Amino acid sequence: MMAAHLKKRVYEEFSRVVQQHPLEEVPAKKLRLTKPSKSAALHLDLCKATNPTDALQHLLHFARKPVEAESVEGVARILLEHYYKETDTSVRLKIASLLGLLSKTQGFSPECIVDDAISTLNNEKSHQVLAQLLDTLLVIGTQLPDSVAITQRLIEVACKHLSDTYFGVRNKCLQLLGCLGTVDKPLTKDSDATSATTGAPSRDVQSVISDYFADQDPRVRTAAIKAMLQLHDRGMKLQQTVYNQACKLLNDDYEQVRSAAVQMVWVLSQLYPESIVPIPSSNEEIRLVDDSFGKICHMVSDGSWVVRVQAAKLLGSMLQVSPHFLEQTLDKKLMSDLRRKRTAHERAKELYTSGEFSSGRRWADDAPREKVDTSGVNLIDSGACGAFVHGLEDEMYEVRIAAVEALCSLAQSSPSFAEKCLDFLVDMFNDEIEEVRLQSIHALRQISTHITLREDQLDTVLAVLEDSSRDIREALHELLCFTNASTKECIQLALLELLKNLTKYPTDRNSVWKCLKFLGMRHPNLVLPLVPELLSTHPYFDTPEPDMDDPAYIAVLVLVFNAAKSCPTMSALFSDHTFRHYAYLRDSLSHLVPQLRLPGKKLTSGVGSEACGLGSGSVESARLFLQDSLARVSMLQSLEAPGAQDLLDFTIRDLQRLGELQTELAGSADFCATYMRCQLLLTKALQEKLWNMAVPLCLKQNAMASAAVKQILEETYKLEFLYSGLEMRQVATIHHVRLQAKALQLVLTARTKRGVDPHITVYEKFIQEVESFQRLFMSDMPHFQDSFVEKLLELMPRLMACKPLDLVKILHTTLRQSGFLALKIPEQIHRASATIIEPTGESDNPLRFTTGLVVALDIDATLEHVQDPQNTVKVQVLYPDGQAHIIHPKPGDFRHPGPGRVRLITQVYLSHSAWTEPCQIEVRLLLAYSSSTSKLSSPKPVWTEGTEGLPQAESSIEGTIPLSKPVKVFIMPKLARR
Repeated sequence: MMAAHLKKRVYEEFSRVVQQHPLEEVPAKKLRLTKPSKSAALHLDLCKATNPTDALQHLLHFARKPVEAESVEGVARILLEHYYKETDTSVRLKIASLLGLLSKTQGFSPECIVDDAISTLNNEKSHQVLAQLLDTLLVIGTQLPDSVAITQRLIEVACKHLSDTYFGVRNKCLQLLGCLGTVDKPLTKDSDATSATTGAPSRDVQSVISDYFADQDPRVRTAAIKAMLQLHDRGMKLQQTVYNQACKLLNDDYEQVRSAAVQMVWVLSQLYPESIVPIPSSNEEIRLVDDSFGKICHMVSDGSWVVRVQAAKLLGSMLQVSPHFLEQTLDKKLMSDLRRKRTAHERAKELYTSGEFSSGRRWADDAPREKVDTSGVNLIDSGACGAFVHGLEDEMYEVRIAAVEALCSLAQSSPSFAEKCLDFLVDMFNDEIEEVRLQSIHALRQISTHITLREDQLDTVLAVLEDSSRDIREALHELLCFTNASTKECIQLALLELLKNLTKYPTDRNSVWKCLKFLGMRHPNLVLPLVPELLSTHPYFDTPEPDMDDPAYIAVLVLVFNAAKSCPTMSALFSDHTFRHYAYLRDSLSHLVPQLRLPGKKLTSGVGSEACGLGSGSVESARLFLQDSLARVSMLQSLEAPGAQDLLDFTIRDLQRLGELQTELAGSADFCATYMRCQLLLTKALQEKLWNMAVPLCLKQNAMASAAVKQILEETYKLEFLYSGLEMRQVATIHHVRLQAKALQLVLTARTKRGVDPHITVYEKFIQEVESFQRLFMSDMPHFQDSFVEKLLELMPRLMACKPLDLVKILHTTLRQSGFLALKIPEQIHRASATIIEPTGESDNPLRFTTGLVVALDIDATLEHVQDPQNTVKVQVLYPDGQAHIIHPKPGDFRHPGPGRVRLITQVYLSHSAWTEPCQIEVRLLLAYSSSTSKLSSPKPVWTEGTEGLPQAESSIEGTIPLSKPVKVFIMPKLARR
């Protein structure tokens, strides 16, 4: 009874307490997923290391992994903590290197580790580690250029350790001063105090660096000069007082010092060209640019070929040098015993003041009163006399190439010097190295406007046509296009040698014809007396009609017809069959044969004749026509208005015709026409009648709309990657059209597959593309008012939350309501194109080869306005059975004959199973594109800098665009003989 009563009392008390203090719910514990800490993992690895080798292995393994910006500070603290504990030098060296690498991490400010990095210098005994720590401080200083206080501290640290006995530490200190120092204020406060007590002037960065020009270690001397050059590269003006010190270093015993000193002398000659400097051991004075020119000329005879190459290259940029110094470089004879010549008036005055003249009775009574020391009183160093002669005769071909390039640069700015160096350049055509010959041909081509070739010089030039190298022969053809010949014998000699070249190398046909075209245009008066002989005409007798299939006869006609364009009397010497041949060549080779006004003949009609009559005025009128066409189309509010689509059709047709007539505006006209075609296809795919019908009743219309979407996507990739010179606004407009096409593709997919649950990731990807468009083209968004993408961005919160089918309805409605987006074209747009020269596709003789083996097909093509051709241009071979092979040409197969032009000469290997009869294969050039090659690709992180030189991955190529017309070639694989 007692126990029951007690239980009742306990229960009542518990109920009362519960009523007064109800039980609170224990909150659920929230789990937070975090990435494993890099610093903690590194700390554990370093703690586990039992010896320095293990610690070094852990650090090397850690260096291969990227580190996020938010983890860098923690990792740096762990590294610094272990740095203080570590006794092994190699581990501390690696830690110091990692600190510098971490400081380069994008998004991380290394300001928080500056104090610790500087404090480690005070207790460090190892010189190698000290040099690495200074290199880390240099990285930190370059990452914080706006922090004046940190920069000043780092400069003080560098000045403090400049007295170190190890050359590596001094090198890093000088490098730090060159990268961070300034010339407008003293180095440190300590130097100000010292100068105040001693009375010495305060020192700046240049005076401190120049002190180490005389350092005992050549590596330090080199570092001092490079630090001074680094100040110049940062835009700070060097003092002229350094010039004498730099000139002394030109005679240093070490190659690296002389190389850096040559660069230093050149920099000062560009900064103070008109300053007057005295000549040692003489009363004469000279301009600094002339003095430095003579000293650099002297270095062309240096014992190191690296210094000789550098000196020769720098000579080509010294355009302010006096003409008599310039011309002295082509003459090995010293000028007047290395002294300035006195005028006759000065010599007569000296005789008059002496009071006597030479009687001739005493031996050598008129000998000079002083003995001339040729090594002491030189106006210009002996190396400058014939410097280019020495360079062109150097044993190293790199020096000869540099000398040829320097001659070309100086000759372009001085016509008189161009005439004097002509013989030297022509002699280089016989060099044993192909690269030297090629460079000398290019150099002569660049100065051809200043020179006229004599017959003996032309004979030497034409001898190069026997060269087996195709590049050499074509470069010489290019040179002859712009050469001025002196006599008609020169023209006759050039024609004969070119015809020999055509006979020996038939593949040079197009290049020889083009050469003769320009040769005739430039020398009509010299060709005129040769016409009867060239055309084999006779005043009394009829001569046989030559064969029009002969390439040599066509070459002669190309020369004559181009000369006849500027010489109206030449047509009177033509025979009847010559007029017929002219009409034939005018139609078949219109790019080589000009329009002629022949007596009794009407002008040939066609596009070619219209194009020939177009001048600069017509180009301006065509440009106005293009702008008027775009303005007329931009007035359209909607393409569904009556007559809007017809107007767009007519405008597209007009722009295509304009591109055919005006090659200067072909890129812009084709670009605008393609863009308008995309808009027209999009409008037709969104027509009202298509969307008001039931799906089973309009399968054909749905298929047409899907084909239109596919064509729009292809055209937008052509607009983005096939045209160069686009601005960011045009790229944004192209991406906008592509976004509309992808939206229409989603709508069509949902419409044709009604009832099937659509894949949610497709819609998520589309929304991500809309957000990406806004992020990439944020600055151009004001130009997209009332456009499709602007309306989508306004509805973005609703799009993120709605179901896929509701998203499709919104997309459809937005597409129908969005207006026509006008296009603004930039000044100049170029369309990438390619023309396959070889194979021609005209041969009926098949290439026969055995099944299982390969046959090489030579490909020769010209590329116009193709960006990065080595990575984007591919060769496609299409076989009759539908197989398609894509071949990647080697980088060495691409030549660059001129700006915007690329020549592709390569071989394609063909192989197939046996056929019963010959069939044709199609060969064409393709342009590969990918998002990584777009103008909008993001920069690479610091940790992946080592992979920049690797080739482009095949998976990164998104698609290809036809770049040339296909060429058909007959091949015949046959069975192997038993």
